[in-house]
Amino acid sequence: MFPAAFYASSAKGTRQLKTISLRSALTAGWLPFVIATPILAQDARPVVDTTASDHRPAAIREALDASQAQSSVTTLGSNPGSPAARGAQPSDEMDNVESRLPTVQATTAARSLTVGEAQSTQAPAASASVGTLTQAIALAYTTNPALLSARAQARSTDFGYAQARSSLGPTLTASGTYAFTRVREQTTAGPFLGAKGWASSADLVLSQPIWGAGRYAASQAGAMATSEYQRESLRVTEAQIMGNVVSVYVGVRRDAQAVAIARENLILLEQQLEENKTRFSVRDITMTDLDQTRTRVEQGRAQLLQAEGQLGVSQKQFLQYVGAAPGELAPPDLLTIDFLSLEGAYSYADTNSGVIRAAFARERVSRAQVEARRAEYGPRVDAQGSLAYDSLSPFNDQLRSTSIVGQVVVTQTLFDSGLRHARVEEAKASNDSDTRLIDSAYRQTRESVGAAWDDLASLRLALANYRTAIDAAERAYQGALIQQKAGDLSTQDVLDLARDLLNLRNSYTSIVADEYVARANLLAAAGLLEGPRLVTDLRRYDADAHFDRVRHAGDIPLLTPALSALDGLLSGNMTSNRPIRDAGTRQALEAAMPLPPAPSEQR
Repeated sequence: MFPAAFYASSAKGTRQLKTISLRSALTAGWLPFVIATPILAQDARPVVDTTASDHRPAAIREALDASQAQSSVTTLGSNPGSPAARGAQPSDEMDNVESRLPTVQATTAARSLTVGEAQSTQAPAASASVGTLTQAIALAYTTNPALLSARAQARSTDFGYAQARSSLGPTLTASGTYAFTRVREQTTAGPFLGAKGWASSADLVLSQPIWGAGRYAASQAGAMATSEYQRESLRVTEAQIMGNVVSVYVGVRRDAQAVAIARENLILLEQQLEENKTRFSVRDITMTDLDQTRTRVEQGRAQLLQAEGQLGVSQKQFLQYVGAAPGELAPPDLLTIDFLSLEGAYSYADTNSGVIRAAFARERVSRAQVEARRAEYGPRVDAQGSLAYDSLSPFNDQLRSTSIVGQVVVTQTLFDSGLRHARVEEAKASNDSDTRLIDSAYRQTRESVGAAWDDLASLRLALANYRTAIDAAERAYQGALIQQKAGDLSTQDVLDLARDLLNLRNSYTSIVADEYVARANLLAAAGLLEGPRLVTDLRRYDADAHFDRVRHAGDIPLLTPALSALDGLLSGNMTSNRPIRDAGTRQALEAAMPLPPAPSEQR
């Protein structure tokens, strides 16, 4: 069985992964695609590069520049621990908070990668940090334990076909005995007479199946379909793992930005608190206004601590799925949507979806089982030959006998109290279930493709609105500061506008991450989220090549192909895909909105 998964929205609005087995997914009608909740690592704290293009609001940039300048003067002019140095800060408590928080610039310098490392498409060493999505995909593709386990499982089922083929070959067995025998018999006169001694014997038996009324053909077809099912399961597992990697990668960037935003918001609030303290000293504002500002400052400190905690949690999941700690993560640039329309995505998914192809293979497995049960009504023909070398006496090896026997054995069950009929009906019902699951697979795959398409389109359209909203919120906040000093707005009004700006910036970073996850959702539902498709020079693991290498490992030249063809003369079709019986399978709703181009930049 291979895992499948689907998204459910949590109370916090983040995407979370629910994992189920393929059998449960097909039975319940869930055909999804999988991506885990994005999260981040503590010992290699990733940051977002803001030097190339600073998209922070002007008010925040000015406040941060002023704060950094003040920090530089304090560091050069006095001991940071002295009372004079602490007097330049808003509060002693803030000194303690800032001392516990690493700065963005220091972390960036410590974690930055060279240009060559950022452009490398080879998987980094397990101990090295990851800086690009290309590196993360390559490392997970080559080292992820779950993916390696799925590949080994697929290889193991390949040998089932070789075993089925080898059952048509001859079997030669040898046996030998060396036994001690003692016999005592009572005579009519009373005493016992007897003999004892050692004797040996040897036997050689050759057995060759000739015809099984379709038994062997059904066994081979079932083994072939099982191997195909497991290989398609491997594709779905790979899509799940690649989706997890994409999700945690963009989640790392999102949560690192959330920490930076929380820190910037706290600096703004502390500056406003200092200004309000000055105004309160001259009775320009009331104690209520000052307490409102202090409330928001403490809330900002709590939000920063929570953001850093989430950052640490997210880093751990990054390490889990990728296999290395996150470094300075560059914007992701691998996932592109080449479908021109939703109809084109439907058409491609109908042919290439791993879940649909796995459902077809599973149906062929149970169809071969039906043929195998039906073949039990027919006879079985085997050729047997034996060579025996025995002692004439069980007490010694003085005299010997040899025998050579050749025979053709025909075995036919005449009566079994309805056992064969019950087995056939059981297999037919199981096959009918698998046939219906093919229809379910089509329905749910189309739903997954359509839902991912609409989700991606809505997120891309929303990004432009959030950018506009952030610009407007920044202007409103700057204007409110001026109006507050003029007495036209209260402290509460200014604090509310600052909170609105904070929420908009956090929402924007979440939408940016969700948009990229939606791309992965669409590619996975269509059967395109595979490592070598994403990273062109990544060496592909070829599961089909392994099957081709081992499929004839048990063949006897000429003999096995001939007997296989003979045994399958009376068997039904066990290799082609079943036709679709559900009228609703080919139906699909149109896209809710057109898909805009990919955003040109991610802040």
